[in-house]
Amino acid sequence: MTAVDQLLETDFIRVTEAAAIASAHTMGFGDRTGADRAAVEAMRGELDALPIAGRIVIGEGERDEAPMLYIGEPVGARKQEGDGLAVDIAVDPLEGTNLCATGAPGAVAVLAAAERGGLLHAPDVYMEKIVVGPTARGAIDLDASVAENLGAIAEAFEREVSELTVVVLERERHEQLIADIRSAGARIRLIGDGDLSAGIAAAVRGTGIHAVMGIGGAPEGVLTAAALRCLGGEIQARLVALNEKQEKRLVELDIHDTDRVYAAEDLAPGEEILFSCTGVTDGQLLRGTRFFGGGSRTSTLFMSLSRKMIRFVDTIHREDVTSLVRFQ
Repeated sequence: MTAVDQLLETDFIRVTEAAAIASAHTMGFGDRTGADRAAVEAMRGELDALPIAGRIVIGEGERDEAPMLYIGEPVGARKQEGDGLAVDIAVDPLEGTNLCATGAPGAVAVLAAAERGGLLHAPDVYMEKIVVGPTARGAIDLDASVAENLGAIAEAFEREVSELTVVVLERERHEQLIADIRSAGARIRLIGDGDLSAGIAAAVRGTGIHAVMGIGGAPEGVLTAAALRCLGGEIQARLVALNEKQEKRLVELDIHDTDRVYAAEDLAPGEEILFSCTGVTDGQLLRGTRFFGGGSRTSTLFMSLSRKMIRFVDTIHREDVTSLVRFQ
């Protein structure tokens, strides 16, 4: 068993469960800031209870922009001792803040962890991405046309292009992409938020999603890559600056090659990757957090790259007792 895997999987599952439950309490309130704050505070509290010397490499933003879970923030019960297990952590305490605020499907709490240096510190800019599961791994090319990529994906699935479903964020910047997908004959599922969840769903059989295309956040790209390393899927991505602030950010980080295409192994190069994702609202892959008299119930996807393990965890949290009941 590797060093990071010495941590019980229930530790990281508990972190995303806590964030999901906290944010789910705010579902439908229309308060995206409050929902995110609840998730961040709950996740931070659970991380600080773990016996690790953790470091946030992807979080809520730079230190001056985020009071907690900021990039570079030390977390864990042994962060001051110097003898704790060194772990790099990427988090999105509430992916889909708007989805949670409106009660729409697809909001999740996400965490990825790896040995030190195992996750790319991606700048807070955008990425052009294409994501597929294991079936179409090796068939895509970010520099190819939409029609060429869809043809290659269809061939990998032994289907017609018309039988494919592609997820795209519903943004003005994707007007041409949407037109190209429709012209090629594939079906489109437009989403308001949550391209990370969609990328994971594309790598899991039975979700009905065959690919994700378009421009989304670079930090979400790293989290997606961590999940795809565990699932055997593929992501190809390229950094994109959509405004002057983002261009300046790339310069500050000494990133000049904006033509570089990143693979999953570039974005999440670690060999001891752990990934945990808990549903906040119902989605393609996970049920949302449900409340009942005296407790709550969560659904979590947990994965370990080194153990080649993918586990769906259904947990009942009873408020009147300290123990949990898990169905795995």
